[in-house]
Amino acid sequence: MTDLKDQLSILGRATEYKNVYAPEVLEAFDNKHPENDYWVQFNCPEFTSLCPITGQPDFAEIRISYLPDVKMVESKSLKLYMFSFRNHGAFHEDCVNIIMKDLIRLMDPKYIEVTGIFTPRGGISIYPYCNYGRPGTKYEEMASYRLMNRK
Repeated sequence: MTDLKDQLSILGRATEYKNVYAPEVLEAFDNKHPENDYWVQFNCPEFTSLCPITGQPDFAEIRISYLPDVKMVESKSLKLYMFSFRNHGAFHEDCVNIIMKDLIRLMDPKYIEVTGIFTPRGGISIYPYCNYGRPGTKYEEMASYRLMNRK
């Protein structure tokens, strides 16, 4: 395994907040326990994005849960990435799918799910959910089961 300092460039340095969607800020590090199945959960209660039509802000709690394989997302880079949505115009459903796909590209996890709990707009709340399980594995079956049995 390589040294963490060689894998990460953001942690421990001055913070630069991006004003536009910035998937390039995401960083990963080596999982020290890839042989184990275990959950890593992030809760981002102050997520904001913009409605792509009206430009009005949308507020949400984004929940990310995943089973890591070889790589894991570094939390400060995730924070900066989530902040980069602040001026990004995307519908709620698009936001959760973008987040999930960016994290899949970064880490190639065994399994991942992303839920958005958006505050009401016009009296309606939207809670989009997406998930992914590595194809051809038990995690693909898990993704299908969790999606079909979602409450």
